[in-house]
Amino acid sequence: MTSSTLALPFSPSRVLRDHPLVARYAPVLVMVLALVAIWYVAAVAMNWSLVRDGFEREETPYTMSDVLAGTMDAERPLLPAPHQIASAFLDSVFGYPPLAPRSLVYHSLVTLSATLLGFLLGALFGIGLALLILHSRVLERSLLPWIICSQMVPVLALAPIFVVVLGALGLHGLLPKSIISAYLCFFPITIGMVKGFASPDPLQLELMRTWSATPRQVLWKLRWPASVPYLFASLKVAVTISLIGAIVAELPTGAEAGIGARLLSGSYYGQTVQLWSALVAAAVLSSALIALIGLIERAIGRRMGAH
Repeated sequence: MTSSTLALPFSPSRVLRDHPLVARYAPVLVMVLALVAIWYVAAVAMNWSLVRDGFEREETPYTMSDVLAGTMDAERPLLPAPHQIASAFLDSVFGYPPLAPRSLVYHSLVTLSATLLGFLLGALFGIGLALLILHSRVLERSLLPWIICSQMVPVLALAPIFVVVLGALGLHGLLPKSIISAYLCFFPITIGMVKGFASPDPLQLELMRTWSATPRQVLWKLRWPASVPYLFASLKVAVTISLIGAIVAELPTGAEAGIGARLLSGSYYGQTVQLWSALVAAAVLSSALIALIGLIERAIGRRMGAH
């Protein structure tokens, strides 16, 4: 019997199923399709009475199929269908010049500037607090409870206070929003870096002492490299919180630009499709920031010898 007769028959479906990209993304795709299907069902259920009442007010004859079609194309639906949100999002992104006031790109850039500045301030503040806690047991016992308690007050309650106080001090525009973002995002960085700085094995610390290493050398040669995974995990959490802080900070200020301003205008005028498209823009922006941090993490990991 030849080897060709023993060979299994070629199966395109099996090859496709075993492809690395299919194995990696197929579960995500299935979940997305399931959520979209559920979303369409929810859109029909929530918009049905709205569309039916519209036909009855206009005394227009209608059928079930007319109402069903109307739920997919209502002007101000309670829950927009996914294709309505996608159409509004693409139109807001590509239908206007990037710096036009009606462009989502423009509003996203306004929110992104406050997000990045707040993220930078929060990261520096969080790492600084972690260093203080690392080198002082007294500060660990005194600061850490207050750091945890600082996150117990809802940011929606604190944002107007920040805006009013900072406005009284002459600070307007970008900086108040950035400070609110920094206030939210420093917490995961502080907690993550405290854990990261304390992650080296006691035997490694003892070895550094036998080599007469100074505390600064222990920090830079041992604690910092050991804390890098904790740092990037914290940064991924913090950057999304920073974006939320920037959006929330735009709400009490009555901002005319930014994703928060789009959410406000959509809420005031009942433009639910515009509101949801702004939420999609925030999700896309957050995903892009996390992906960027992931790229930086992999680049630094390769320089440090990671595979």
